[in-house]
Amino acid sequence: MKIEKNAEIIAVGSELLLGQIANTNAQFISKQLAEIGVNMFYHTVVGDNVSRLKQVIKTAQERSDFLIFTGGLGPTKDDLTKETIAEIIGRPLVINDEAMASIERYFAKTNRMMSPNNRKQALVLEGSDVLVNRFGMAPGMLLESNGCFYMLLPGPPSEMKPMVEQEAIPLLLEKFGHNEKIVSKVLRFFGIGESQLETDLEDIIDSQTNPTIAPLAADGEVTLRLTAKHADQDETKRLLEEAEAKIMDRVGEYFYGYDDTSLVGELVKACREKGLSLSAAESFTGGLFSEGITNISGVSSFFKGSVVCYTNEMKNSVVGVSEQTLRHHGAVSAECAKELAAGIKSVSGSDIGISFTGVAGPDSQEGHPPGKVFIGIAITGKQVLSFEFIFAGTRSGIRKRSAKYGSYLLLKELENE
Repeated sequence: MKIEKNAEIIAVGSELLLGQIANTNAQFISKQLAEIGVNMFYHTVVGDNVSRLKQVIKTAQERSDFLIFTGGLGPTKDDLTKETIAEIIGRPLVINDEAMASIERYFAKTNRMMSPNNRKQALVLEGSDVLVNRFGMAPGMLLESNGCFYMLLPGPPSEMKPMVEQEAIPLLLEKFGHNEKIVSKVLRFFGIGESQLETDLEDIIDSQTNPTIAPLAADGEVTLRLTAKHADQDETKRLLEEAEAKIMDRVGEYFYGYDDTSLVGELVKACREKGLSLSAAESFTGGLFSEGITNISGVSSFFKGSVVCYTNEMKNSVVGVSEQTLRHHGAVSAECAKELAAGIKSVSGSDIGISFTGVAGPDSQEGHPPGKVFIGIAITGKQVLSFEFIFAGTRSGIRKRSAKYGSYLLLKELENE
């Protein structure tokens, strides 16, 4: 029997709606269930209110046949989940002896008096399969009623995650059998807009059913999530690789990495693998590029350091940009970017120097509008390069985008090393 369920996660807790905590449980559960072939169609969050919880459950019952609840299993009055479900499906709550014994052992071990409301945590829906809580008190449970499955999980991630991995997943596979596995791969691109990428891949995206291809844009980058489903793991891999090859033929020049990586992360990896040291001279970016590099642990093995040379005096006296260049071409120029990159490389004794000079705005500078940017790159044994851009957006956005472009440009240069 296959797991052919339309699943929905219902997270219960007013603290989620108030923004006091993030709903990371739904992300974790969705990922775990996807790996055993469960289709997740909805995520819902509801506060600690009986009438609203009832409405959410009734809506979910109409569109889903596998409801997963997190939260609301505790001992207090606002923990309403299992009581509300029991009322809706007409199933009584009964004390689970194993859970009760575990709770009593906990209080005995900690030499604390158990209050009467702690007995509430040992209540389970009659006839349910109990999911043991090895890191807390309230057990989880799985129950089928009128063709719909209900899985109840504790809210604290420290309790929920091991329960899903050690108890829920094995039970679901035992009950429903193995199914097609859903596997996703994320391709990351930079230097191409979402609309252009979609245009270049329109026919491929429109014709794909397995794997599916979903474009996503965030923070100046574009990603493509490829999702394949098949019972045979080798076939799943083949489907993903085939789709990826088609995509790379069209837009491979903008590709830089997979899944949860970042431009800075890939640049750090490339410098380490090639054994190349790096330094930076930053003017208008004010150290943003260097901050991104130093946010990653262990970069002192190759990152020599940086200079924030905001004024012309600093550019000249510290990094070595000539007065003639500053006088004839200005600080915002290709010539200055090149001398900054070569200068910081020389001063620090690094293999690579990168520089950023430009106008972040809101005012113009040296006759250049906000968004005019030059990025210089100097690599031992290669010609010093300068790249010119016009970026739109806020002062903060221009600075952040420039730092990202620096990582991207340098990464592409290192691919040829």
